[in-house]
Amino acid sequence: MSSTELIKQLRDETGVSIMQCKRALEEAGDDIEKAKVALRKISAQVAAKKADRELGAGAVQAYIHAGNSVAGVVILACETDFVSKNEEFVKIAYDIAMHVAATAPEFVSREHVTEDAVATARAVFEEEAADKPEDMRTKIVEGKIDSFLKEKVLLEQPFVKNPDTTIQGILDEATQKFGERVEIAEISRFSV
Repeated sequence: MSSTELIKQLRDETGVSIMQCKRALEEAGDDIEKAKVALRKISAQVAAKKADRELGAGAVQAYIHAGNSVAGVVILACETDFVSKNEEFVKIAYDIAMHVAATAPEFVSREHVTEDAVATARAVFEEEAADKPEDMRTKIVEGKIDSFLKEKVLLEQPFVKNPDTTIQGILDEATQKFGERVEIAEISRFSV
């Protein structure tokens, strides 16, 4: 496959600019999978640089699962109306709403996790680890709490449509793609 075809394929799969795709492929020796990993790392760096920007626009999207018994709603925030009206931005909001309906996250990020939730989980896990050697108990409990939070925190969950990336990874990629800070402002899940 020619270099131009590889760049086009990477652009089609990631939505990242042609120049960034070209640079990533050059650094990866034309290995498209390595280039995708490099672009994910760059996405996280770009998102970190834009973390203090003000969010003034966004899109609300809802996903209602077949059978009308489960729905997910998300408010995906960005900096400008220009991005919030972008078809791809709205699609990302819809995909996250679908993910919310499918996985029922309890918290958007670790900052939203309540002390009560951690204390309750810790009590259960300490009881489960009570028969383990004392020097390993703390490590076991902390590992179980970390796994519990990864399951309950939206940003840390593997994306249902592509488990190779997390919801945070999707937001980082969106920030890189649109050149603006992108963040989940609010989520809700409804079920009958």
